[in-house]
Amino acid sequence: MTTSTILLLILSVIIAAGLSFFHYLYKVKNQSKLNWFLAFLRFISLFSIFLLLINPIISRKINEIRKTPLPIVVDNSKSISELKATKEANELYQRISDNKEIAEKYDVQLFSFDDEFKSLEELDFKGNQSHIDGVAKNLKQLYRNTNYPVVLFTDGNQTMGNDYVFSFQENTSVLPVVLGDTTTVFDLKINQINVNKYAFLKNKFPVEIFLQYNGNQAISTTFSIQNGNQTIHKQTVDFSKDKKAQSISVLLNADKVGIAKYKAIISSNVKEKNTFNNSKNFAVEVIDQRSEIALISAINHPDLSALKRSIEVNQQRKVTLFKPNEIKSLKNYNVLILYQPNTSFKTVFDQNKLAQINTFIITGTTTDFNFLNQVQDDLLFKMSAQKEDYLANYESNFNLFSQVNISFENFPPLENKFGTIVAKSNINTLLSARIRNVQLQNPLLTFTEKGSKRSAYLLGENIWKWRLENNLNKKSFDDFDLFTDKIIQFLVTNASKKNLNVTHESFYNSGENIEITAEYFNKNYEFDEKAQLTIQVTNSKTKRSKKYDLLKSTNSFKVNLDGLEAGNYSFKVTEKESNSSFSGSFEVLDFEIEKQFVNPDKSRLEQLASNTNGAVFYPNQMDNLINSLLENENYIPVQKATIQKSPLIDWIWLLILAITALTTEWFTRKYNGLL
Repeated sequence: MTTSTILLLILSVIIAAGLSFFHYLYKVKNQSKLNWFLAFLRFISLFSIFLLLINPIISRKINEIRKTPLPIVVDNSKSISELKATKEANELYQRISDNKEIAEKYDVQLFSFDDEFKSLEELDFKGNQSHIDGVAKNLKQLYRNTNYPVVLFTDGNQTMGNDYVFSFQENTSVLPVVLGDTTTVFDLKINQINVNKYAFLKNKFPVEIFLQYNGNQAISTTFSIQNGNQTIHKQTVDFSKDKKAQSISVLLNADKVGIAKYKAIISSNVKEKNTFNNSKNFAVEVIDQRSEIALISAINHPDLSALKRSIEVNQQRKVTLFKPNEIKSLKNYNVLILYQPNTSFKTVFDQNKLAQINTFIITGTTTDFNFLNQVQDDLLFKMSAQKEDYLANYESNFNLFSQVNISFENFPPLENKFGTIVAKSNINTLLSARIRNVQLQNPLLTFTEKGSKRSAYLLGENIWKWRLENNLNKKSFDDFDLFTDKIIQFLVTNASKKNLNVTHESFYNSGENIEITAEYFNKNYEFDEKAQLTIQVTNSKTKRSKKYDLLKSTNSFKVNLDGLEAGNYSFKVTEKESNSSFSGSFEVLDFEIEKQFVNPDKSRLEQLASNTNGAVFYPNQMDNLINSLLENENYIPVQKATIQKSPLIDWIWLLILAITALTTEWFTRKYNGLL
């Protein structure tokens, strides 16, 4: 409190006392007890009001003992039950939390986790997932900028999230207590399967399988892949004490359009304690990529043969050659290659105004550029009768698709009429033209995209020389053929966009989150957050169905279908206003991921402890753990003194005292007839 405040308080006492004396005691002949009582009340009320007006700051010192937090986190997943460690888990964490010396030194807080992290209320060991990485993230949020130890009761077998070994922050010392029998048990396991979501019909698609062996003896196992009741791949895989993991790569045939479901199985002649992890399902959606391409030309040229051979290297492409007057209908074709068009192509261009098929136009010395200016509005050709050779320059900023530079600059020149070519719309150029060392503004190979309509322009003939040059340099046509395939793939791809897109998996394990995500777009292809999406899910066997609403999240709509029993399901997502819909199917497998473990993951828990300067403990080492916590001088209670300042105006009782004194004074005077 400052000197000026103290002087004001003294002055307030003097003024309050003086005014009270003057009003009730000054020149009063008979100073009764009533006068003194009224003077006292007046003094109290005046002094209280003066105090509130001066509003002095009252400071007080508070001593607080701050203990280091000690989160005790217990694994509440099914794997603890499968490893028969539920009893010891309950007993061990209570042994630490009930220890009086631990409670004196630490602020003990109890948590449990399965797929979620929460305060420990009751352990039932029925969690469908283990998310140790989530423990690290939640503790980081709870104890920011604090050094503290963590006692983690778990088997170390995580089924979701990032690698927990590197998840805990540096100021956290993790003390894992390993739950479950660490005795090595013979076990074969399919750890992971990597496969693309899509494959193309009549092509082969790769599958990568990671196998794991738990044991000490050399053993020969059988690995197979089944499609329905048919075994489509089978091989022998050997393991030993020093070779406990194997990676297998298999190429499977995509023979049928649709979702192909497979099952990977590993087995041996030795009986296993746990067979839940010996098989795993996966699925691939097979897409028919077959493309019919019409190559239309009024002249004979070596380019035609070169293009046909190059494109048909991809067995999903078929090229048919036509004269302009021979093709009667365009509806059976995915791409039109118009080679050096002239007026005889008029009917083709007229038909394509309705068909809207993507085109690849190739010009040359016999092209009618006046006609070409009339039938397309992407490029304006101002060409002379003079012929010119154009070399290629690779444009590295091209971004419509991925194409590396296959030494385009060293390829022979393409021949075309001399002149200027001006873009009338947005174009994306892969190759620009130059004459010897002079760079031109003309494109040599360029692409346009207008809504769902795509076009490509190659402005020069004799591309057959490029294919030949590529073979001479690389002893292979592969680079050139891949180049032409990417051009055709760009033109074949349907650029139209769907209003309703739905993302889902083909398989879900029982107990896992069954999440389906949808996106709905308006006519301008803008995300419509006001869309009303519903999903109807039907069990294929029982025919029972149920409807759910999809809830909006960030730029998507989601629904969680937890609780579905194992079986096959079909579903239909519908938007209420537009009636747009999407249908699909999935299967819920009778597979509990928490049942695939036969031992705790001791090695990863040891690595976690090492990374955080902690130590691993076992159920028979609880005394060592308690002593370690008690003897650790890095975590000791800290006494913290804080000065708490509060203005007197915050004291509501002082205001009440002033009002009470004034009220009592008034009633006393009224009662005694002094008013």
